[in-house]
Formats: sequence, structure tokens, C-alpha cells
Amino acid sequence: MPAPDAHRAAPDGRPRRRWGRLARGSSRVRAVIKRRRWLDTLYRVALTAVGALIVGIGLILVPLPGPGWLIVFFGLAILGTEFHWARRLLVWARMALARFAERWRARRSRRAALGT
Repeated sequence: MPAPDAHRAAPDGRPRRRWGRLARGSSRVRAVIKRRRWLDTLYRVALTAVGALIVGIGLILVPLPGPGWLIVFFGLAILGTEFHWARRLLVWARMALARFAERWRARRSRRAALGT
């Protein structure tokens, strides 16, 4: 039976870097797209449309039970690959979510201390 971490190591013993290979491949594809102006424009329009559609669907789903905000954040992450404003908005949303979670934990601990 192979060792539990056998799938993580390459045949020469070094750890595999699957995401690194994927990132290099995607950056090569993106470089090819950038060389052709019409293809770059088409790529950006398609990416914007897909990201905006996902954000829109997420905003529609926010009041309903389910992962509405998660979908919004996913759409912002897609838009953030090409647009700086979306990256900044995503960073701000992450910080706001962290502050909210911190206040929520503090509130729960205060309630637990009071016994209610």
C-alpha cells in the first residue's frame, strides 16, 4: 500500500505543483490572447459579461436562502482578474465580512457569559 502522501510527490521525490502548472499554462494562453487585439477585446467583453451575470444572479439570490453572497464574491473574483476596481471591491468586502464575523463572535461570547 502506498504511503498516504505518495500522491503529493513527483517520481523524483519533489512535491507536485499542480496549481503552478495550471497558472503557467493559463498565463501562456493569456499572452497569446493579448497578442491579438481583437481576441483580447473579445476575451475582456466575454469575461465582463460572465462576471457581471454571476454578480447579478448572486444579488438576486441574496434575500433567498442559499449562497447568494458567495456567488457575488465569486463573480467579483472573476471580474477582479481583469479590473482593478473589482479587486479593490472584493478586498473591501472581505474586510467588511471579517469585521462582521469578529463582532458576531464577540456578541456570542458576551451572551454566553451572561447565560442567555
